[in-house]
Amino acid sequence: PPPPPAPAPGVTTFTDKAAKGEAIRDFAYEWPAAVSAVPALVERFTAERDRILADQKQEWDSAVAEFSAEDCGGCVNRSFEKTWQVVADLPRFLSLSATFWEYSGGAHGNGAFDALLWDRTAKQAIDPKAMFRSPQALQNALGAGWCKALKAEKKARLGPDYYDDGFFPCPPISDLTVLVGSSNRRAFNRIGLIAAPYVAGAYAEGTYEATLPVTRAVLAAVKPEYRAAFAPAK
Repeated sequence: PPPPPAPAPGVTTFTDKAAKGEAIRDFAYEWPAAVSAVPALVERFTAERDRILADQKQEWDSAVAEFSAEDCGGCVNRSFEKTWQVVADLPRFLSLSATFWEYSGGAHGNGAFDALLWDRTAKQAIDPKAMFRSPQALQNALGAGWCKALKAEKKARLGPDYYDDGFFPCPPISDLTVLVGSSNRRAFNRIGLIAAPYVAGAYAEGTYEATLPVTRAVLAAVKPEYRAAFAPAK
């Protein structure tokens, strides 16, 4: 196979691999240069990385001990990869997103997403959802637009196979990963919404994403202490 692409400048990548006979364990954790510039974030992500790695090692050792005599690669192979990226870098806030994929046995692995906002003024990390007055306020502001975008994407992706059987109703915003983004690096003027596999559809459908503009309804849902960081999309 071709060699993997070289990491981007300033990217911090940690990998850990091991093998015991046919049993293989892979681990990777990565963050961009913008994170490395914030010692508190480096400490936070390092702690998370070490905790996940320790859990993986312990679970892998147990699986190898239990299934080593069986011909079952899915029983003893483990993999984890998490990559953080910059969504928006504003004077006060650094908005980050993460994708991660894990295989812990079975027919297939599973992917998911994470989001974090670093507040340079308060020197603390928060979930982007915490910028809004309540889950219901966020649902009222974005719910209709999200469900409309999701339905359109399902129709485009599934074609004639699409039909609404009610098994996967439009999930609430509280079940999604919420990202705050910016097109001008001055203010947050768009909201990214991500539904991981199984959240809005079957595993085979994959991930559903939508980007919605910041509107007056969205601004009204933002807590007063964060409102200056948002602006309606133009």
